[in-house]
Amino acid sequence: MPLLARMVSSPLAIDVRRGAIADLGVLLADRRIANEGRIAVAVGPGQGAQIAADLDLPHCEIFQVEGGSVDVANELGKKLRAGAFEAVAGIGGGKTIDVAKFAASMAGIPMVAVATNLSHDGIASPVSSLEHESGKGSYGVVMPIAVIVDVDYVRAAPPRLVRSGIGDVVSNLSAIADWELAGREQGEPVDGMAVTFARVAAEAILHRPDSIESQEFLTVLAEALVLSGMAMSVAGSSRPASGACHEILHAIDQLYPGTSNHGELAGLGALFATFLCTTRLDEGHQRFADVRACLLRHDLPTTPADVGLGEEDFARAIALAPATRPGRFTVLEHLNLTEDEIARSVRDYVQALSR
Repeated sequence: MPLLARMVSSPLAIDVRRGAIADLGVLLADRRIANEGRIAVAVGPGQGAQIAADLDLPHCEIFQVEGGSVDVANELGKKLRAGAFEAVAGIGGGKTIDVAKFAASMAGIPMVAVATNLSHDGIASPVSSLEHESGKGSYGVVMPIAVIVDVDYVRAAPPRLVRSGIGDVVSNLSAIADWELAGREQGEPVDGMAVTFARVAAEAILHRPDSIESQEFLTVLAEALVLSGMAMSVAGSSRPASGACHEILHAIDQLYPGTSNHGELAGLGALFATFLCTTRLDEGHQRFADVRACLLRHDLPTTPADVGLGEEDFARAIALAPATRPGRFTVLEHLNLTEDEIARSVRDYVQALSR
């Protein structure tokens, strides 16, 4: 009887611990990622520059990354191609890592993600979320060949950015529910392995009683975000981690730029999408309670007012949301609510959370 196996793409190395960044050069050499040490280092405006200055990489060339746009990523990609680098290390937050992933794919070289905060699950995903003239889009890229998360630097990051990662990884539960709904209603294939990775990542955080003040919590959050990225790699798309939750956040980004960060909006979108499931489909009641409790425990937004939006603003974003991901079937496409029905659901949602 033949033994059938499935090949799963994953980083060559995942290093989550205190002091991990100091061993970047060792990792590059030991894993044969850069035998000659010809490394490009892309750093963001935060802690990245200081980290790069402290690294023992004598032959590296440092590139400053300002912003997270397609234009910035294209420009970096051209420089990487021209420089004949063996690899690029992206050091910083989500924008810097997304730019470095896109640029590395353009240049055809491996990319190492060195995260200084845990704001979203792009750390190890095969997707770059980049701004363009019409808003923000998601672009398929090669996943990082290695991932480093230094807990010391994460602890030094603004707490709001760290909490953001909680909202993003917990939103997997809403995305999974949307995917399973699409399977039932549309016959869309649902990848069980991708679902498993995404669900385990979310559940690892959902009920933990500790907070970002705990080193153990930060370690688990980092691992959960990496696992969420791997779920997308297995699926070949962002499907296991992006459903109505992310449609809503992208609509808010388009309509009201700068309202809030990615993870905060993902958590808010997930909670509202789950509310629709409970009130319109009579399912997901426990999921709604669990996600709400988790968001509140970590001081993440749960209502439109928490991110400075009125009910009408939020309803407008819900109406636009399906257009941000054409072809993706979620609870929003399934219900196909009218503007009046959306306004009523938003009002009911806010009232339910005030009890």
